[in-house]
Amino acid sequence: MRNGASPWTIVDPEPGSGASHTAAGMLAPVTELHYEGRELLALNLESARRYPEFVAQLEDETRADAGYRACGTVQAAWDAADLAELRDLQAFQHSLGVRSEMLSSRELREVEPALAAGLPGGLLAADDHQIDNRALVAALLTAVRRRGVGFVADRVASIDVVAGRALGVTTTAGQSLRAATTVLAAGAWSRQIEGQPDPVPVRPVKGQTLRLRTGELRLGRVTRGSVRGKPVYLVPRVNGELVVGASSEEAGFDRRARAGAVYELLRDAQALVPELSEAEFVEVSTSLRPGSPDNAPLLGLSGVDGLIVASGHYRNGILLTPVTGDEIAALVADGVASDVITPFDPRRLSTLPS
Repeated sequence: MRNGASPWTIVDPEPGSGASHTAAGMLAPVTELHYEGRELLALNLESARRYPEFVAQLEDETRADAGYRACGTVQAAWDAADLAELRDLQAFQHSLGVRSEMLSSRELREVEPALAAGLPGGLLAADDHQIDNRALVAALLTAVRRRGVGFVADRVASIDVVAGRALGVTTTAGQSLRAATTVLAAGAWSRQIEGQPDPVPVRPVKGQTLRLRTGELRLGRVTRGSVRGKPVYLVPRVNGELVVGASSEEAGFDRRARAGAVYELLRDAQALVPELSEAEFVEVSTSLRPGSPDNAPLLGLSGVDGLIVASGHYRNGILLTPVTGDEIAALVADGVASDVITPFDPRRLSTLPS
């Protein structure tokens, strides 16, 4: 929220405790690329391009390490059919001007010796990196507090819309906060906030990540694969922690950790990297990704004066942090959406089923 008394106020009971806390921190516009969504690819690539400067400014201001690593990503094929799919995907990537390199079985093991023997090959995306999402959120909270941003430790119950204009919000405790501009950025809960004439079509998509401590095992790069058709990723941190993820469930707002999902992630991660059987199990974390009907974010004017939307980032919330921050701040200041986010205008979904 932007109001007259303080430049900005954030209304959130626990900032940074949701999907941004559970995320693995992959910055993967290339290996997340599928056969649809060229506009989303362009947005992801633009945000990845902005990341180094964004992190440098943040670390300079806070004197905190945000955990950015330009390490690249390896996508391992499980079998010959999987390798053929990777070759097709690489051809599609190259048709869009995206850089990647096919690896033979021998080259794959040379790049990541901890991978299982016998994998037929893979794909190296040298420009897909990672960031420690928890360190990033901590640094961002430090930065905004130093800049005088106010915090209200409560949930928003409703956006207060009068005569077609958003005047602020009311919290669950009944506190009324007035604002010249309100930014709806409540993640998977964005649709649940009352007062929206046309609620944003965002749904919760349950995801679980595991954190292991690996001792002597070292992966140099983010490693991805599809084990018997099930995707899994492994994100190594410099402190010896390894984040394992890829579970995705349409389970409403149920955030309970599911034993079967934990088992499947451990099984598939160990299939790719056998030495993980000796890793220490540290944590299972569950959160809700904000998904939209077309799995692309909602960024821009809502159709209600004074209300801007920044939600629906689905699997790309951490990756899209720099571009979302830049473009939404500019929109608040100028009232005009740039060409960068125009394809993601929330009003594009007004005729789609939610």
